[in-house]
Amino acid sequence: MSKGTGCKVNVEDLELPDDLKRCVEFHGHLCPGLAIGYCAAMLGMRELSAQRAGDEELIAIVENDTCAVDAIQVLTGCTFGKGNLFFRDHGKMVFTFATRANGRSVRLRLRPINPPGIGDLPEDQRRRHQVEFMLAHDPSEFFEVRKDALACLPSAARIRESVPCAICGEMVMSTRLRPRENKRICIPCDEDARKDSNTA
Repeated sequence: MSKGTGCKVNVEDLELPDDLKRCVEFHGHLCPGLAIGYCAAMLGMRELSAQRAGDEELIAIVENDTCAVDAIQVLTGCTFGKGNLFFRDHGKMVFTFATRANGRSVRLRLRPINPPGIGDLPEDQRRRHQVEFMLAHDPSEFFEVRKDALACLPSAARIRESVPCAICGEMVMSTRLRPRENKRICIPCDEDARKDSNTA
């Protein structure tokens, strides 16, 4: 699923649910990717009988960094700042949701979405037709659902001590420091040192 405003859909004459309007406002425009995230969040929360997270009670694990993730943040309340949104850079349209209260989880894998009659339409009309098609059907039609997908939940968020990098002096979460030549340094400084040693 591509990113950017080139995939936007005109919403002026579309009747959108209020919760999707909130997603559009947050993301900046409506597009097929946002609609996919909307459907995934709705289905995941329904499968778990979950409410939007005020803290860390709901978890989302996303395997892509597409437009879909913005809708998931808005609807589920899962965010990086709260420590209940986890990004796995797998490039897959896969979304896993879990609840801390009972450990239940559900993994949603996107199926191909091919609305009838879409093949001959211009690109902008194809995007609009795809969004309208998704909104007119139950989200369960678009995902393969696997329940109890997680053997164990990710650890709850913890506040970590910040300490200065021994090279650049910038404050770094202590768990992200790397040992190098009897020093504890940040990841960028460690990567720079590795490059320098490889070119020497």
